[in-house]
Amino acid sequence: MADFQQLINKEEPVLIDFFATWCGPCKMMPPILEELKGRMGDKVSIIKIDIDKNQQLARNLNIRGVPTLALYKQGKMVWRESGVRPADELERVINQHG
Repeated sequence: MADFQQLINKEEPVLIDFFATWCGPCKMMPPILEELKGRMGDKVSIIKIDIDKNQQLARNLNIRGVPTLALYKQGKMVWRESGVRPADELERVINQHG
């Protein structure tokens, strides 16, 4: 959990994609996240976390469905949604909270 705190305690917003390898919709997220990173560059950090390899963290954060996307700003969760989200929506959310 200490490692997770280090990941989210950044000045720039941190978008976390909680996913599972067996999840069909999760496979749709990488190209969306690549497009988002191409648009936003260093304005956001994007991190993928496999819930099967990080079960305790997923439990602690009450991640029930995947994909779940969460946006953190200076260590605090400011937005969270489950399901595939388009790059436009994610960019808007990041700009709103960034």
